[in-house]
Amino acid sequence: MKIAPETLNKASAYKLLTGVVVPRPIAWVSTISPNGVANLAPFSCFTFVSADPPMVGFNSGLRNQQRKDTARNILATRQFVVNIASFDLLDAVHASAADYAEDESEIEHLGLATHPADVVAPPRLADCPISLECVLDSHVPFGRSGSEFIVGEIKLFHVDDRLIVDGKVDTEILQPLMRLAGPTYAGLGKVVRLQKATEIVDRR
Repeated sequence: MKIAPETLNKASAYKLLTGVVVPRPIAWVSTISPNGVANLAPFSCFTFVSADPPMVGFNSGLRNQQRKDTARNILATRQFVVNIASFDLLDAVHASAADYAEDESEIEHLGLATHPADVVAPPRLADCPISLECVLDSHVPFGRSGSEFIVGEIKLFHVDDRLIVDGKVDTEILQPLMRLAGPTYAGLGKVVRLQKATEIVDRR
């Protein structure tokens, strides 16, 4: 099958891309509105963009032709927390994607426990094994659909002690939740550990 992009509308292109780019890590982003309402939403177009300084970024589209609460809050306050959910938080992550009213807190509605962040105003989720306290670095629009890539500089990492093995995060212990196409999620699955490619080349 060959599919020309010009034959796709926004919705069909989105469905195709979210089935192609899989699995995707999820940024579970907590923010605070200028009125003090704590907001929470998952974003699965998420990656790290820099190690020095450490930065992460996620893509936020429009809802009803307007910025989502998360994007509006970040642009207003310049602060957010990226929480990394383990697989056992699947139901809460999925429920937080619903269209809540602007003055309604997903965190309170879902009964999620929080801890105060150390350097930013939004709270971090107590049950998430990793949280990244971020300040806004930049936001860049892409395409014709109103999507914006939001980049934050990490000011503080919170990592559960049990995840650190030999100085690295052990992904098998983390058991991160991942997004597939549509309302479909996945766990880590089979893990294959190989030698570094440079070590293989050096022995030739």
